[in-house]
Amino acid sequence: MDVRKFNQEAWDRDVDNGDRWTIPVTPEEVAQARAGEWSLILTPTKPVPRHWYPARLEGCQILCLASGGGQQGPILAAAGADVTVFDNSPKQLGQDQLVAERDGLSIKTVEGDMADLGCFADAEFDLIFHPCSNCFAVDILPVWREAFRVLKPGGYLLAGTCNPVRFVFDEIAQDDRHELVVRHKIPYSDVTDLTAEELKRYQQVRPLQFGHSLEDQIGGQLAAGFVLVEMFEDRFDESDLISRYLDTFIATRALKPHPAS
Repeated sequence: MDVRKFNQEAWDRDVDNGDRWTIPVTPEEVAQARAGEWSLILTPTKPVPRHWYPARLEGCQILCLASGGGQQGPILAAAGADVTVFDNSPKQLGQDQLVAERDGLSIKTVEGDMADLGCFADAEFDLIFHPCSNCFAVDILPVWREAFRVLKPGGYLLAGTCNPVRFVFDEIAQDDRHELVVRHKIPYSDVTDLTAEELKRYQQVRPLQFGHSLEDQIGGQLAAGFVLVEMFEDRFDESDLISRYLDTFIATRALKPHPAS
């Protein structure tokens, strides 16, 4: 199965269906960002602390990685940054273009695979904003290596990830019976861990998902060369069964250090 192509088409459908992660920001939100009043999320609900960003965004080169949808990119551009939005879904990128044209923003959009940033030069960006999207990638270690390569020394990677505990439980039991039933091992893959019937059911309603180990999610950043500076956890509201018991998302702020002198 071509996972990238399938998920590209799935996210394009989500745009057509008005999924919450595909709805662009409003003109009012853009105006507030221009006035210095703005916040963004890497995870479902908690705003990213403002000190995680550069003190001044004017002229800051920011890569919104796997972050189409007309949400993060336009806000950062309105706040003064030079923004590039990179995403696998043409329609998600179209949402950023829509806001840019509507509100007079300068945003560059690039279609591609988050694990291959070969279109960008080494040390091109000051900041990478990467919300919870690598659960749609088969392998996330190349994502961290490429992010490290294209980030300038002294720059930061802000990333949202899914705690793998989210993928331990049987999704059918949650959706149909509102029960938490332990079923899967980590690492998890929709492609290999669902039955053919289950895969067909979920292929019709969402992108393919993958549950990566914490070793790959956190340790993978460290192995790529990053230094973990700060983190916080987050969860959905109680309509999500697992979120009634624990936080299941992690946001990290990781530094690309300057080379040793």
